Amino acid sequence: MTIKVILNPYSNRWNAQRRWGEAEIALREAGVKYELSVSERADHIVDLAADAVRKGFSTIVVAGGDGTIDEVVNGVCGVWGEKGQFPVTLGFMPLGSANDFIFNVGLPTDLKEAARVIAAGKLKALDLGKCNDRYFINNSACGLETYVTTKHERIHWIKGITRYLVAAVWAIMDKPEWHGEVKWDDGEYKGPLTLVSVGNGRRTGGFFMTPHADPFDGKLTLTFGYRATRLGMLLALPHAFNEDKGSIIELEGMRELHTTRASIHLDQPSPAHTDGELFDEWLTDLEYKIFPSALNILVP
Repeated sequence: MTIKVILNPYSNRWNAQRRWGEAEIALREAGVKYELSVSERADHIVDLAADAVRKGFSTIVVAGGDGTIDEVVNGVCGVWGEKGQFPVTLGFMPLGSANDFIFNVGLPTDLKEAARVIAAGKLKALDLGKCNDRYFINNSACGLETYVTTKHERIHWIKGITRYLVAAVWAIMDKPEWHGEVKWDDGEYKGPLTLVSVGNGRRTGGFFMTPHADPFDGKLTLTFGYRATRLGMLLALPHAFNEDKGSIIELEGMRELHTTRASIHLDQPSPAHTDGELFDEWLTDLEYKIFPSALNILVP
């Protein structure tokens, strides 16, 4: 059976294009038969994924990073329309910078190992999140976390996790904050907010914003809170690297919970994202839901 591989050459600042030869060899050695499509413009990946579904491909392998995965998922979902079975299985050749989703579901980052996982064909059902009209499989957010993303996109001279860290410090010095209302399955909060993060997975951009999220448990994990000063935000930053003891949710003013639905209303617009891909407009209202075990992914 021939699978569709969708390559985003721009992932990790064109590093995906430079490493494609390595990925190609790995797929060939693993015995994977594939047809390659390469993104050539903005939003092209969404179109390529939708076209692959319409042409009857049952498996799409994403060759890129977290943003590429997000675009493929949304391209497929545009055809799926939340009706019936999700139309494709997803596999992954990790060519991004942070590769958060790969980490969160325990997939290999080594390309030869990743190719062998694809060839083996073992499936596992993954939860799918939705924010307004966009879908995600790892993380979505508004507030400070996404404000950091706007800074991150302006940094071109640093690569990898360090780039996220520099963006975070830059954003904190601006001291953005909101007043809002957060609602979930069995509760609500009204008051000041610094950040709101909704995770299907534990790690995003190298940070553990929802450290107890499980992408296979049928629920979203919601973290929100308020830090009143720049110093308080800066002191919180190292805790965001801790995935267990000493994590950010243990700090004063922070909270983490699990829910099937969430809504956020803010007093002023905030940038928002799904899997690191920013919405075109800043938002005051976000609605979240989960589709438990909605899609299959290839796993070891």
